[in-house]
Parts: sequence; structure tokens; C-alpha cells
Amino acid sequence: MARQVLILFAHPALHRSRMNAAMSEAVRDLAGVTFHDLYGEYPDFHVDVAREQALVKGHDVMVWQHPFYWYSAPALLKEWLDVVLELGFAYGEGGTALRGKRVLSAITTGGPPEAYQPGGSNRFTVRELMVPFEQTAHLCGMEYLEPFLLHGVRQLNPAEVRERALQYRARVEALVSGIPAP
Repeated sequence: MARQVLILFAHPALHRSRMNAAMSEAVRDLAGVTFHDLYGEYPDFHVDVAREQALVKGHDVMVWQHPFYWYSAPALLKEWLDVVLELGFAYGEGGTALRGKRVLSAITTGGPPEAYQPGGSNRFTVRELMVPFEQTAHLCGMEYLEPFLLHGVRQLNPAEVRERALQYRARVEALVSGIPAP
């Protein structure tokens, strides 16, 4: 059964990003996918809550695609989460709009994998640092999927960037088709 996938893309400096640009291009043309560039849509940070809630309701899966900024998401994705996933809509009494939906974090880091582990320069794994996102999904009754994580993207050569973008495309295609991730 095909699912509708909403990619919430947040990158405040896309002109400096080879990897997120390639990832975005790799999925924009997929059937069943709505690619939603938050910085393109809301450069003033004035998120249209009603519009965004309607968009979320029309999809089975959300993807939060972003670079890993200071152990979190860029500011506009955080703003989106704060205002769109409100009490009575996403959680709390009557807040069942997201119940049963799935969510995937698709994250890029500049640092290598060894930087994100105990003893590494960042001391924790990305999964540990992303616990607030996992808890957000839990509070909203969503299934938080194993993140799609690309480390060390600044060091990738053009062929590696293309390869990783195709891996991302395959993961999103799996979300649309409902088959297990490759």
C-alpha cells in the first residue's frame, strides 16, 4: 500500500550544502512525496499553522531532513515543531491528528562517525542527542523510525555525495512503498 510522505526540509544555508542539496534533488520527483522547503516557504519564520496542520494530516509519514546544528535542528524546524504540533492537535485531549503516523529524521553531520560516540569529541551518539525528537514523536503517538544518518559530509567527494543521495532516495522510496528500509 503506497503511503504519502511529507519531507519537511530545513536548511538555512543550502547554497553551502552539497549533501543536503543532492539529497533534496534525489527525492523531489518521487511519486507520493511532497517536498516542503521550510526556509523557502517561511523566510520570515511566520509559519502558517492551519496550512501546515492540513498538510501533515494529508500524509502518512513525515521526514525531518536537516543538517545537525548544535546537536539539534535548524531554528525554523524547531519553530515549526513548536507551533504546528500544538496541544489539542498533536497531543493532549483531542490531540490525535498524528497518531499512527511514522516519522524519520534524515540528518547530515560535518563530523565523522567517531566524533559521535562515547570518547569522541561530541561525547554522545547522534541517536542519543536526538532523544527530544524521538520523545516528540512518542508524545504525538507517532512511530519514530531508525534515523537516516550521514556523517562527515564535508569530506565526501562528488561520487560519494551522489551515492549517499541515492541511498536516501531508496530509503524514501521504501517509506512510500511500505517495504522495510534497504
